[in-house]
Amino acid sequence: PSVSTTAVAETPIPLLYRGNFTKLPQWDFDDVYNQDAPPRPTTCAPSLRNSQDENFKKAFLPNIRLFLHKDNINMSEWNRLSHFNNPFGFMEFKYDDVMASVKLIPKPKEPLLLPKPGGDGCVHCAVVGTAGILNGSKVGAEIDAHDYVFRMNGAVTKGFEEDVGNRTSVYVHTAHSITASPYFWGKYGYKSAPHDEGIKYVMIPEGMRDFQWLEGLLKGQQVSGGQYNKKWPRDYYSGQYNESRFYVLHQDFLRYVRNRFLKSPNLNNKFWAMVRPTNGAFTLFLALHTCDTVDAYGFMTDDYMKYSNYYVQKYIKTKVIFYSNHDYNLEKNTWKDLHNRKIIKLLGK
Repeated sequence: PSVSTTAVAETPIPLLYRGNFTKLPQWDFDDVYNQDAPPRPTTCAPSLRNSQDENFKKAFLPNIRLFLHKDNINMSEWNRLSHFNNPFGFMEFKYDDVMASVKLIPKPKEPLLLPKPGGDGCVHCAVVGTAGILNGSKVGAEIDAHDYVFRMNGAVTKGFEEDVGNRTSVYVHTAHSITASPYFWGKYGYKSAPHDEGIKYVMIPEGMRDFQWLEGLLKGQQVSGGQYNKKWPRDYYSGQYNESRFYVLHQDFLRYVRNRFLKSPNLNNKFWAMVRPTNGAFTLFLALHTCDTVDAYGFMTDDYMKYSNYYVQKYIKTKVIFYSNHDYNLEKNTWKDLHNRKIIKLLGK
């Protein structure tokens, strides 16, 4: 007997444009996310996964899909994700332009982090932001004592070890942050992205330039076209780039962080499409989904006016600049709230 199968749309949907929406569009599948098989059962009693906080339990998806790779994208996924603006989806992007790099992203060989052998079965993490509160904090040794240390953006450690530590286990970046940091922070001693032996690199795909970067990086070639045309991405990882330790955050994870934890009222404004959590926020939430305990250092606190914008600005007092693409007050209040609810421990609280 013949089996009739419903034909699935095997072509990309027509492009949606951000300019057609005066505020963040609301789709009925906006808060639906891919989830992966449950991670290893944790034997860690104090794990934040065991938190009894009702609000947190309601929002938190322990198995949210963290990483994008060639095996978890197909045409129906592409079409679903095309409803969301970047970095939360592929709105305005052409299928062939993005797929040129996505189909090269290998499936991660291993979970991002595992408990240290001989430890207490818990994964203890420090997430180190770049805020001025770290100046003179003398918490470097405490930071380095964690199983894993996450850093992002212009993570200068040389010369600041006493305050910020010097280990980096996971470095979260965009193509922009890894290329611009030497330029912005060079005068403070920043030479290149952290490249500790065995380091894991996690990329936030925030725009077309990131997919162009990824294609060059994964092929070991120069970028062809766009803002980074002719650059050699692998040069920026100081010999530590390794396909098996390189991860790309999934659009569902980024959207979930925004929707469930950092939903800014600015998403109702006409500049909605540029509003997104900071790289530091995405890094902190990545830690919340891959670690059992998370201590946050160098994130914004209520008394931020007392400090320079960045800890590298040791001898100058700068003002924190509020850019309209990030909702710093919302983030600051969220860190304080997570600290008060014993989900994270925040330096300065």
